[in-house]
Amino acid sequence: MNTKKIGFIGLGIMGSAISNNLLKSGLEVIGYDISQAALNQFKKNGGVAASSPMDVANQTHIIFTSLPTENVIREVITGKDGICSSKNNHIVLELSTMPLRLKLEMHHAMQTHNKIFMDCPVSGTGAQAATGDLIVFASGDQGAYDIVKGIFPGMSKANYHLGECGNGSKMKFLANLLVSIHNVAAGEVIALAGKAGMHLPDVYEVLKDSAGGSKMFAIRGPLMVNNQYDQVTATIDTFMKDLGIISEFANDLHCPTPLFDVTHQLYTACQNQGKGSLDTAAVCLLLEEFAGVKR
Repeated sequence: MNTKKIGFIGLGIMGSAISNNLLKSGLEVIGYDISQAALNQFKKNGGVAASSPMDVANQTHIIFTSLPTENVIREVITGKDGICSSKNNHIVLELSTMPLRLKLEMHHAMQTHNKIFMDCPVSGTGAQAATGDLIVFASGDQGAYDIVKGIFPGMSKANYHLGECGNGSKMKFLANLLVSIHNVAAGEVIALAGKAGMHLPDVYEVLKDSAGGSKMFAIRGPLMVNNQYDQVTATIDTFMKDLGIISEFANDLHCPTPLFDVTHQLYTACQNQGKGSLDTAAVCLLLEEFAGVKR
């Protein structure tokens, strides 16, 4: 199977960044997106534009997908002009954060067409995707992973094969649970520091490498300190989808997640106050409002 020529369907914030890095790594990438503007930028980056998911599938055997909704994933993979309808043998690596039931549904659907579906969500923001600072949580067929694993260094700093299909999504849910809590914790610290009259840039510089620091504090702390939430790495609206998926996962297992449940409500409050289009760091704004901090 040719690992130097691949397909990529879904060229949004994450997909465009990842596909661009794969192009830089020396791969030939055949790409498709419903957005003509996204396709035009992809071509400027050196990619070859396809006319449809089927066109991508007919030209390649290894396909990455980074798609926004359950319905779009079903259309691209199992729709009448989707990947399953192509006569080529395929390994499809689905990078999005979606409900576990959907990933398993696609896995079984592709099996019936003698194709391989791998559940491979990535951990990281759009900004991290642009620099290749991602972690790939790969899961699915071991033989398929052995074929594609050499591609991952072109788009990520590390990748892990986690066993059977679906385990990648489970790991992503755990990662995003931590992200949601750490992001709120960072906002709470900045709000408290502001209430105490401290110099916020100093607070950030001192704490980011301390025992209390976190990846989220390092990434989103500057946005909070500078009160600039329009430099979006992930919007609150987008993240709400991920939070709902985590809640569904935990509820299905009857597992209590009290800290996560509180943070989920804070993001919901942000969305209800019209902050949904801002970066998730804007939860700091909400906490500052609670504290009576005005900047």
